[in-house]
Amino acid sequence: MKTYSARPADIQRQWLLVDAKGKTLGRLATQVATVLKGKHKPIYTPHVDTGDHVIVINARELVMTGNKVDDKRFFRHTLYPGGAYWIKARDLMAERPERVVLQAVRGMMPKTKLGRAMIKKLKIYAGPEHPHDAQTPVAWEPRTTKREGRSQ
Repeated sequence: MKTYSARPADIQRQWLLVDAKGKTLGRLATQVATVLKGKHKPIYTPHVDTGDHVIVINARELVMTGNKVDDKRFFRHTLYPGGAYWIKARDLMAERPERVVLQAVRGMMPKTKLGRAMIKKLKIYAGPEHPHDAQTPVAWEPRTTKREGRSQ
């Protein structure tokens, strides 16, 4: 039996729409990263981008459990000497909630050219509106756990 390797002609991409309202950040990020990589498909090949496009809406209403909202800090740098900035997750969620989701998913992607190509298929919006109606996205509900069903 020969090992199957996906070719670019074999790949059929789909657009998936995820509502992040009330979802836990890390659990949502792992499932979105899996779809972006294409690991949910039977034609998954590690060195080929077989994943789908993902649109995340309502990023402003994500949930972080425990003290992560106050303890977690995000780093960025201006590329000038002394240009390092640290910002708390609570402040970044107030300013740019899209960036919190992007950093969580980016940390789970390969650190290669392929990973950078995969992350470009992720579109994140703070509110419920998005400009991708022409792509006819399919509503996708990530797997939920018992914890997400409870009020926190």
